[in-house]
Amino acid sequence: MKKVLSFLMLTLFTVSVFAQKVLVNDPAHSRIQFSVIHLTVADITGNFDTANLTINVDEKNFVNSTLQFEVDVNSINTHIEARDNHLRSADFFDVATYPKMTFTSTSIAKGNQKNYYNVKGNLTMHGVTKPVSVVLVYRGSTINQMNKKQTHGYQVLATINRSDFNVGPNFPEAMISDQVRIKGDFELTEK
Repeated sequence: MKKVLSFLMLTLFTVSVFAQKVLVNDPAHSRIQFSVIHLTVADITGNFDTANLTINVDEKNFVNSTLQFEVDVNSINTHIEARDNHLRSADFFDVATYPKMTFTSTSIAKGNQKNYYNVKGNLTMHGVTKPVSVVLVYRGSTINQMNKKQTHGYQVLATINRSDFNVGPNFPEAMISDQVRIKGDFELTEK
């Protein structure tokens, strides 16, 4: 009986390993954008130019997959150098102390539309870790004619409050909105 049970466990483990694949993003075609409202009247947008997304895909059932992303906060880019330097300072992100922002999923559920998923996980930013929810959209896949690799497109959408992470606490909402809208676009290939 022990031999049969051991064989079944090994078979299940082997099937589980082969049902997984690891997708990593192409840095040249991936970034996270953000948007805040300035003075209650205008959107100000920017990017984190260096962002990495990894998805451990369960090919049998995507909701059993896991994802994580990491952002180099120093790569912030609003196309205004003085503003970028201010955002890197202790007034906002304090990149000297907190150079990375990370998200690790804890659960994935199917969304209301095809290829939409509701992802819960933990976001760590500015030394604070909080549970957040994001929407993950699978945009499809194609063969990249340049490198002949199967390329998958994913988009991440979320809204967070900067006050939850103590970012820019001395700047009231009348100056910079508390809500920050996030959109990440990623092209991924198998590792």
